[in-house]
Amino acid sequence: MNSLFMTLWIIICLVFAVIAIAGQWKAFAKAGQPGWACIIPLYNAYIMLKIAGKPWWWLLLFIFLPGINLIWAIWTMNMISKSFGKDEGFTVGLVLLGFIFWPILGFGDAVYQGPYGDPAAYQAYQEKLRGSHNDSLL
Repeated sequence: MNSLFMTLWIIICLVFAVIAIAGQWKAFAKAGQPGWACIIPLYNAYIMLKIAGKPWWWLLLFIFLPGINLIWAIWTMNMISKSFGKDEGFTVGLVLLGFIFWPILGFGDAVYQGPYGDPAAYQAYQEKLRGSHNDSLL
């Protein structure tokens, strides 16, 4: 009986993991990054920082500052949410229920609006989006 329960538990966990990975893959692709990056541990964090608009050396903070890295990870998730036009409530969902909220971000109607954590790059991306929208109207 225990082995059946354990097998069922592993299958359920794998299903949730595949759903979360698929959602994160699509969200990365929406942001113009390689989707496969979501399955490579440290590269995944680096790409998330790029999407959020933060520098690469934040990855060192994630690795070498225990405790503080949790705060930086939540902050990065918040900037990713805002980069896709979502609010802090969505950030809570990404942090606590990632297997639900990554697919919402990846497969839903959210559009990448630029790297929110870098105001100059975010503004430039917004201008580019407005320019391409105006071009499509002509």
